[in-house]
Amino acid sequence: MTEQELRELVRRVIADRLAGGSQTMGAQALPAPMPLRDVRTHASHATFRVPAGSEIGGPCVIEPDVSCDHCGYCKSMGH
Repeated sequence: MTEQELRELVRRVIADRLAGGSQTMGAQALPAPMPLRDVRTHASHATFRVPAGSEIGGPCVIEPDVSCDHCGYCKSMGH
């Protein structure tokens, strides 16, 4: 594809979107948008149980030399 063809393609897509036309370019259909998901079911929101003691002011699970400040990092997968 030449630079001029690419520019023409971009211009057509922009004009189509601004005109509120269909989401197709000629015979080639654009991908459908992804459906929204409930973020509470994502792995980044999962938590683990922590060892007894860290919840009552004991040592940090990640850095045992310091006391637990309840940041919650040890309960997550690091997200």
